[in-house]
Amino acid sequence: MTVHTLTDHDLRRAPDKMLADASRGEVTVVTVGGRPMMLTVPLTDDTKTQAALLELAATLYDRELISLGRAARIAGLSYAEMSDELGQRNIATMRLTPAELVRELAALGS
Repeated sequence: MTVHTLTDHDLRRAPDKMLADASRGEVTVVTVGGRPMMLTVPLTDDTKTQAALLELAATLYDRELISLGRAARIAGLSYAEMSDELGQRNIATMRLTPAELVRELAALGS
């Protein structure tokens, strides 16, 4: 998968470049002040793209940057299917703080 980088200034001058990249199946990262701000991923029906979207969704969820529902939407899966995919990758979908876990275990013991 090819990844191109555009600055916010490039995007303002030639927005069609990002669309042209997407039509060729290429990913574009838009930067503002040298920092990544936006990622565009072409939404084609090929297997590589679907696998890349699933990988992206799982990674963003694992880093706690997006919710499980949003991960499912990015990957094009149902909530249950995304939960199963995360489980296969050993990524927890139940995330409790230590204090929450103690409360849950205490509730089970009562």
